[in-house]
Amino acid sequence: MNKLTLACVLPLSVAFGASLPVATPDQNGMSGDRLNRINVVMRQHIEAGRIAGASGLIARNGKIVFRNQWGDYKPDTIVRMYSMTKAVTGVAAMMLYEDGLFSLNDPISKYLPEFSNMTVGKEGTDATGKRIFYTVPVDRPILVKDLFRHTSGLDYAGPKDEKGENVYRKIEMMGGAPLAAFDLAEASKRLASVPLMDQPGTAFRYGYSIDVLGRLVEVLSGKTLDQYFEEKVFRPLDMKDTSFFVAEEKWNRLARLYAPKPEGGVALSTSPAQESFKKRPNLLLGGAGLTSTVDDYARFYEMLLNNGQLDGVRILSRRSVEMMHSESLGNLPHLGGVLPDWAGFGLTFAVNPGAGKSGEPASEGSYWWGGAAGTSFWIDPKEHMFGVFLINILPPNNSAAQQFQRMAYQALE
Repeated sequence: MNKLTLACVLPLSVAFGASLPVATPDQNGMSGDRLNRINVVMRQHIEAGRIAGASGLIARNGKIVFRNQWGDYKPDTIVRMYSMTKAVTGVAAMMLYEDGLFSLNDPISKYLPEFSNMTVGKEGTDATGKRIFYTVPVDRPILVKDLFRHTSGLDYAGPKDEKGENVYRKIEMMGGAPLAAFDLAEASKRLASVPLMDQPGTAFRYGYSIDVLGRLVEVLSGKTLDQYFEEKVFRPLDMKDTSFFVAEEKWNRLARLYAPKPEGGVALSTSPAQESFKKRPNLLLGGAGLTSTVDDYARFYEMLLNNGQLDGVRILSRRSVEMMHSESLGNLPHLGGVLPDWAGFGLTFAVNPGAGKSGEPASEGSYWWGGAAGTSFWIDPKEHMFGVFLINILPPNNSAAQQFQRMAYQALE
């Protein structure tokens, strides 16, 4: 590695206080020169106005080999994680699974009785050709594993009632991250009061499954979701900046939320989410609620890569982590356009079948997910590597995150 590469990669990690150990890329089988290409590409995105700020971290063999930020991001910038919250909820639920409190094949109505008599929304035509909307009973109950793998029949859009009106709008649960006056217990009851999109267990359809899983965590633990996360995940892993809201003394660290402009580039978003994350929400969503930093989530992903433990603290067993990233869908269809047709899915995570099918360099068995405002991560057990990339653009252009991952793999020696 030449002196220029050392100056561009290693001191960035040291100077800005990484929470995991730091090592030079060449000590961990990676090219510092090739990793430095990430800086060039990200600066191009900033200069072109495609993103206003971003941060990225790559770790291999338990050591950070690349860490930097671009544009208006600082080393400790806090971002809205949106669906990267789901991984934390999945881990929390698996901790309760290890406590023997449920089986993956249990009906969720055993713990959440509001889901006892579910129906499925259907559309069709009558004898005159008129479009009609109706419901049919479920063929089988929603199982706990359906929540983990998004086969519950819940989605984010919701079916239509007999008048053709959206049922989620009526229960104030539109959009995946609603700002509501009610709590998660009430949200669960509202979701159970309306029809499902599909028969349980018949298709992957992305939606409120993990939020209901978060309610299961509350019921089985006797704690609110934020209490359980703090006591069982964040505090043991020393994740000091991860929460369902940003405390006032940290408001200056909260990333500004941007939105794409029709003509290209980004502008400050006028979404309520620009300010709403500055106070504790009534509705603690296990699928979309957390805020965090690149360093905090690096500790979380290193725990997963290290089969459930970090710095002598065990969060999950090795087998539970393996279950979470083991393909579970089989030949079930992928509906809704969120999960690529070639991808598998485990318990919370998408699973890569290998470069031959995905067209990407990630190893077979690597797993990943992302968030609505552009946050993303991947974990690759075969390469002993993970990466985190953070932006806050809603809806995002994911090209920078995809480049970040591809360039990380191209740096492997």
